[in-house]
Parts: sequence; C-alpha cells; structure tokens
Amino acid sequence: MVAEKVFTQLRRGTLEYCVLALLQGEERYGFDLVKELGEIDGMVTTEGTIYPLLARLRREGMVETSWRESESGPPRRYYRSTAEGGQALADFTADWERFRTSVDGILRRGNEGRRK
Repeated sequence: MVAEKVFTQLRRGTLEYCVLALLQGEERYGFDLVKELGEIDGMVTTEGTIYPLLARLRREGMVETSWRESESGPPRRYYRSTAEGGQALADFTADWERFRTSVDGILRRGNEGRRK
C-alpha cells in the first residue's frame, strides 16, 4: 500500500473535487456528504474536514447554500454546485485523466521491467 503520508496528500488534493462531483445536479446536506465519503474506500473523512472545505468552496463561489426545515431538529444548510464549481470540476477531471493516464503508463513500464 502507498505510504500513508503520500495517500493522505493525494486525498487532500482531490477531496474538494470529489465533493463538487457529489454536488453536481443535486443539493446535499453536509453530513450526508461526510457519510457518503466515509463509505468510499480510501475517502475516510470527518465533519471537521468537510464543513471547513464547504465554507471555503462557498466563499470561492464554487457552491451555494440554502436553508431547509428539518423534521428532526433545527434547519439544515444544503449545498449545491454553482456554474463555477461545475467548470472547476470539469477542468480538474480533464487534468486528472491526463495525469492518471501518464502515471499508469509509467507504472506499467516499471512493472514490465521488473518481470524481465
């Protein structure tokens, strides 16, 4: 497995785009994002990570919020991606695919060299 420090850095670098992807086309409550990300292998996260990230994305115009009454307590803030957030996600996705393809190619060459 990748050294934990490296894996943590990869997760930090991609987490905001994973959040933006989950917010495409639908509003989500912050804690729902925490739960869903926590169920995905390798994306373990906490409220202490997600809520500051959502606040930053809001300040940067990547997400907008609205309040809704809750059946089980106080009103909840829901988040949705903006056009700017959608564009940031599209740009990241293109860069990520190019980067991933390059890394995969290098790793394949390295593994083929070890088999010889």
